[in-house]
Formats: sequence, structure tokens, C-alpha cells
Amino acid sequence: MRGVRYSIAISAAILILFLLNILYGSISIPASEVFHILLAGEAQKESWRFIVLQARLPQAITATLCGAALAVSGLMLQTAFKNPLAGPSIFGISGGAGLGVALVMLLMGGTLSAGTFEATGFAAILLGAFFGAMAVTLVIFTFSVYVRNSVMLLIIGVMIGFMSSSVISLLNFFATEEGVKSYAVWGMGNFGGVTMDQMPLFASVTILGLAASIMLIKPLNALLLGEEYAENLGINIVAVRNWLLIVTGLLTAITTAFCGPVAFIGLAVPHIARIMLTTDNHRQLLPATILTGAAVALTCNLLCHIPGENGVIPLNAVTPLLGAPIIIYVIMKRVA
Repeated sequence: MRGVRYSIAISAAILILFLLNILYGSISIPASEVFHILLAGEAQKESWRFIVLQARLPQAITATLCGAALAVSGLMLQTAFKNPLAGPSIFGISGGAGLGVALVMLLMGGTLSAGTFEATGFAAILLGAFFGAMAVTLVIFTFSVYVRNSVMLLIIGVMIGFMSSSVISLLNFFATEEGVKSYAVWGMGNFGGVTMDQMPLFASVTILGLAASIMLIKPLNALLLGEEYAENLGINIVAVRNWLLIVTGLLTAITTAFCGPVAFIGLAVPHIARIMLTTDNHRQLLPATILTGAAVALTCNLLCHIPGENGVIPLNAVTPLLGAPIIIYVIMKRVA
């Protein structure tokens, strides 16, 4: 019952935050005009119509989906590897996406080419991030065939993340000033990277990954009872772990490719949901984590626009302010 009440409350919060994200931004637009534009009416200024429909609306949708995807990825990794600090960034998947973007921006000059295929600008960055994240996922997936110990596999993921960071540092050292600046801006994270034309691709892949995560609720609950107990229930531990890696890799790849390496949402949100529900049952916890991730991401995106006409705060300057205290609380609770 508590889970139902929480889901209803957080759904209402998501709706309110979604509307606030459309109403509020760096450009002041009257609320009546925003609603008029959303209802397909004529706008006083064409620029207002463009801002609402082509900037704020896709940004709010992106924040909702990205927050949900990163949060559920963190929950699945924390459950599978029995580590409260497991997450897409800790596991090296986000680092792989960063390495892919660094290779495109700093080594290839913003152009990705293979044979007759060539992509430049945002398309090249998108492909670099996606293939970088999926490459790391594939490497970890390969190791998982030989390494059955979840803790050891987690350590391998962390080491891969360190290796990616090392290569990125070397690329930054030899890159041009413009390339380093461009990469730094990408690394700050941004929910405004998905246009309405790109939204069908982003939304469909993300929703597919979220649906796949819901299908894994039963084996995730079995893993909570221990691997031996899960195997006695007929759960194939290796297969479940591999599916978890594929789903989290896909979700992290698509979100990082479009939004950059968004910090702390995947790490902190599952703990917020656990604290609110006081349960580890994934039938309640996983849907609640998806909803909480969406709400937290929308909140962060809204906070980024606090300066108003003076500019927009980088996303990764806001997410640690909400996420870090949660992680500190979890650590102190375990130590106490």
C-alpha cells in the first residue's frame, strides 16, 4: 500500500515538474502564452513558439526518460553486484562513452569516418558515445563469461573506467585548446541535446530498455536471496547477469550519447526509492525507482535554469548537490 501511495505522489510530482520545466527557462514567456502554444494556438512571437515546442518540451521529455533510465540502471547493477555504490559511472560504461567522444573530438577533429560513411558534428559525437559505451559493455560481458564472482567483475569494470580516463587524459594533453573546451562542455551534461526530430529514436530505445528492466523484476528479487538460492529456483545467474549488462549498457549508451555523462542520478536515486519505501522488493522498488529518477532529473533540469536570463548552470554542477548527500547518508548508515 505504501508503494502505491508513493507512486501516486511521485507521479503527481513528475507532472508538476514537467509543466514547470516548460513554463520556466532562460527566456521569460508568460504562462498563458505557453499553454496557448501547447494547445496548438498561435503565439504572439514565433520565437516563443520555437522555444516552447523545440527547446523546452523535448528537454523536459529527455530529462524524464534519461532520469528514469539511469536510475533503473543503477538499481539493477546495485542488486546484481550486491554493492550500494555500483552504477553506470562506477562500472566504467559512462567512461567508455566519454572515451568514444574524446576519440571523435580530440583525435579525429569531430569527424567519424569508415569507408564511404562519414559523420560530423553532433552525429559523430552521438555515434562515438554510443559505440564507446557499448564497447565497454561488450568487454565486461566477455569477462562475465569467465569471471563468475560478481565482486571481481565489478572491480574489472572499475579498472576499465580508470583505463578510459587515462586515455582521455592523454588525448586532452595532445589536443588543441578548442578541442579540449568542446569536450569539457560535453562532459558537463545537458538534457537539451535531443531535438524533436531525434526524439522518436531516443524515446523508443529508452522505453524499450525500461520495459526490458521490468521483465527482470523476478530474477532480481531472486538474486536478493543469494545466488545459491536463486539457482535452486531455476534462475540462471550468468544469463541474468549478462542480460542486466546488456540492458544497462544500452540505457547508459543512449542517454550518455544524447545527454553527456550525467553524474549521480544512477547512483543515488535507487537509495532514495529504498528510503521512501523501506523495501527491497523489486515489484515495488523498480517502478518507484523509474518514477523517482524522472522526478529527480526534472528537478535538476529546473535548477539549472535558476539564473534565468543570466544563463544556464551546467547539469553536472547540480546533480552532485542532490546525489552526494544521499550517498554519504547511505555510507554513514552502514558504518553506524
